[in-house]
Amino acid sequence: MMERRFPTDQIGDAERTAALAAALAGRYVIERELGRGGMATVYLARDLRHRRPVAIKVLAPELLAPSLGAARFLREIEVAANLQHPHVVPVHDSGEALGLLYYVMPYVEGESLRARLEREGPLGVDEALRLTREVAEALDYAHEQ
Repeated sequence: MMERRFPTDQIGDAERTAALAAALAGRYVIERELGRGGMATVYLARDLRHRRPVAIKVLAPELLAPSLGAARFLREIEVAANLQHPHVVPVHDSGEALGLLYYVMPYVEGESLRARLEREGPLGVDEALRLTREVAEALDYAHEQ
């Protein structure tokens, strides 16, 4: 079976970001990369219609083959879009641009837990319990759905 190829498969990160920005230009303005993980890259963008900052999560192009991650990413979008909980970031929008799958969520300003731990050291017991409780509540809710 022939592997499905996308226009952004064979270009570098800067070119891919520029192509994605051009493809989304009527709706979002990409400002900068926020982070990158094993499956996706997250960008800070401006939602032009609603005049608000958003985060756009884009599946890595090398994972677009169905056996690698596209189905899992699409399922992540579907599940996340149907969750409404105070400790779960909602999905505003999703789609495909230049063969890249993406979804849009609110931009939550602040630092990561990792950055906070590196800056301040270990959390106090009360703070660690509060954060753990909030994460556990969100996970429990998601699993119930």
